[in-house]
Amino acid sequence: MKNIIYCCFIAFFLLSCSASKHSSSRGWISLFDGKSLNGWKVGANAETFSVDSGMIIVHGKTAHLFYDGGVMDHNFKNFEFKADVMTHKGSNSGIYIHTAYQEGGWPSKGYEVQVNNSHTDWIRTGSLYNIVNIKEVYVKDNEWFTQYIKVEGKRIIVKLNDKVVLDYTEPSPLDRSKGDEQRVLSSGTFALQGHDPNSLTYFKNIMVKPLP
Repeated sequence: MKNIIYCCFIAFFLLSCSASKHSSSRGWISLFDGKSLNGWKVGANAETFSVDSGMIIVHGKTAHLFYDGGVMDHNFKNFEFKADVMTHKGSNSGIYIHTAYQEGGWPSKGYEVQVNNSHTDWIRTGSLYNIVNIKEVYVKDNEWFTQYIKVEGKRIIVKLNDKVVLDYTEPSPLDRSKGDEQRVLSSGTFALQGHDPNSLTYFKNIMVKPLP
């Protein structure tokens, strides 16, 4: 009888742990399988992106890697997004939101959330590029950090390692300068930026949680 009770206790304990683990990740969906670029699409200079050791490696000529997979039919409006990122000295990259596939050039649609701790461009990690520019450096090169982006309605929140570095509400009416007319919240996919051949950036654990 004691053995039966003990076995039931162990089974209950393992089930509780499993449920707790499931609960902690509930709603988060992986966009990157850690082994390939399945579900992602790149046009010009595709060799800038490769996969090794569970990471997307970004190193080469200017290029952009767009999520093109089946989650939400790669069309997101309200969401939480997070990725683990590592930059190297002089790296410049970015995470585009509410964007759309382009064969080449800088994506014209959506916002770029900057990834840059030490590049000669002074606009640093966490900025909405050329919309809300951050000068402060909150994370270091050669160390993994988590970049989190939340979009809900007209509000964008960016966190670096759980620290809020940007909280922006899109104004109405919206007046954008020429060339930035599509820098607005609408809906769309995500893209990772390859900036230049001197930049080396790693991304892993790329996740999204769709919101109502």
